[in-house]
Amino acid sequence: MYKSVSAEEAVKIIKNNDRVYLHAAAAVPKALVKAMSARHEELRNVEVCHLHTEGDAPYANPLYKDSFHVNSFFIAKNVRHTLKAGNGSYTPVFLSELPILFKRNIIPIDVALIQVSPPDKHGYCSLGVSVEATLAAIDNAKHVIAQINPKMPRVHGDGIIHLSELDTFIEHEEDIPELFLSKPNEIENKIAHYIADMIENGSTLQMGIGSIPNAVLSRLVNHKNLGIHTEMFSDGVIDLILNDVINGNRKGINPGRALSTFLMGSKKLYDYVDDNPFVELRSADYVNDVSIIKQNPKMVAINSAIEIDVTGQVCADSIGSKMYSGVGGQMDFIRGASLSNGGKAIIALPSQTSNGISRIVPFLKQGAGVVTTRAHVHYVVTEYGIADLYGKTIKQRVNALVKIAHPNHQENIEKYYFEAGITV
Repeated sequence: MYKSVSAEEAVKIIKNNDRVYLHAAAAVPKALVKAMSARHEELRNVEVCHLHTEGDAPYANPLYKDSFHVNSFFIAKNVRHTLKAGNGSYTPVFLSELPILFKRNIIPIDVALIQVSPPDKHGYCSLGVSVEATLAAIDNAKHVIAQINPKMPRVHGDGIIHLSELDTFIEHEEDIPELFLSKPNEIENKIAHYIADMIENGSTLQMGIGSIPNAVLSRLVNHKNLGIHTEMFSDGVIDLILNDVINGNRKGINPGRALSTFLMGSKKLYDYVDDNPFVELRSADYVNDVSIIKQNPKMVAINSAIEIDVTGQVCADSIGSKMYSGVGGQMDFIRGASLSNGGKAIIALPSQTSNGISRIVPFLKQGAGVVTTRAHVHYVVTEYGIADLYGKTIKQRVNALVKIAHPNHQENIEKYYFEAGITV
C-alpha cells in the first residue's frame, strides 16, 4: 500500500516560490536536504525555514542565493553566514509560539521535510529526537516528505505519525548527528557550584546544552526527587535518572516523566531514549507554555546570555546588531519559573569573555536585542557569586551586579553608568 521512492524523486514536488520547513536539531533529514539542494539550478526563490539544525546546510551556500533563501527561527552556526551574505533572514519568535505561526497560517508551509523512525506493526512512525514545531508544520503543510531512518530512536510523546499522513517517503539509513561537550573549565565549575547550591530537593529543572548545565548536573548526585521539564536535554541527565535522583515524582505537570521538545547528545543518549516511556517529547506550544511550566513547584530555569546590563536587561540573541542565535525558549522558561511556587529564574554567564571583555555592562551594545527584560530576571550568576535582582530598585540592581562582575571592570562599570546621569 505504501511505497518508498528515491530522494531525487521525492523532492520533485518542491517548486519555485515554495516555503519548505526542515525538521530541526539532530533530526534534519540529510538525504532529502541534499537532494533538494542538488536542484539549485532549476529552482528559484524557495524559502527554507527552520530552527537550529545540526550538520551541513548546502542550500545555505551564497552561490545558490537565487534558488534558496534561509529563514532562521533560531540561527545555528551552519547558516549564520547567510545573514551577512544576503541569502538569509531571521524571524524572532518565542519557541512556544512557533507552532502557532503555522497553525494560524501566518507562515504557510508548502512542503515539510522530516525524518522518522521505521513504522511499527500498526504503521506508526516516531519523529524521534525532535518534535518542537514539526507537528504543526506537518499538520499545516501541503505536502509532507519523510526520510525513514532505522537509526532514528522511537521516542514516546506527541511525535507519533502514521504512514498514511506522509505524502511521500524515502528509506535511507544514516547516523543521527552526535554532540560531544568539552569538560567545563574552572570558571564554569565555579558558576555551576553556585547554581547547584540554589537547587532544592523536589525541584524541576530546565537547562540547555553546554558546559555550565553539564557541570550543574554533575553536582546534583545527592539531590532527591528532581524533575525534568525543559525544551531540550543531553547526556548529563542519564546517570541522574538511573540513580533515581531525577524521577519526576514531585512535578506538578506530567509527573513521573522527563519532558522535553527535542534532544541532542551522543549515541548513548539516543539509545537510552529509544522506546523509553520515562522520556516524552511534546510540541513546543505545550512544553514551553508558561501556564504549563508554572504548574511545576520549585521550577528552576537556567539560561545564558551574551551580555547583561546593570539594570538586568538580558541580550541573548545578538552581539550588538549582529544576530547570533535567537530568542528560543528563554523567556518562556524564565517567566514560567518566576510564576512557579518556589521557582527560580537564573541567568548564568562568565563575568567576561575569553578576550577579557566584561559581559556585565553599563549599557547594552548599540543594536543589541533584549530577549529577557529587567522585570523578568530574578538571579544572575557569575563565577564571582549570585545577584538577586527580584524586587530590587535600579540602584540596588546596579550594586548587586557590579559585585559579581570581574574585578578588573567593576569600578568602570559603576562609574560609567552613574556618570550618564541615571540616578533612579
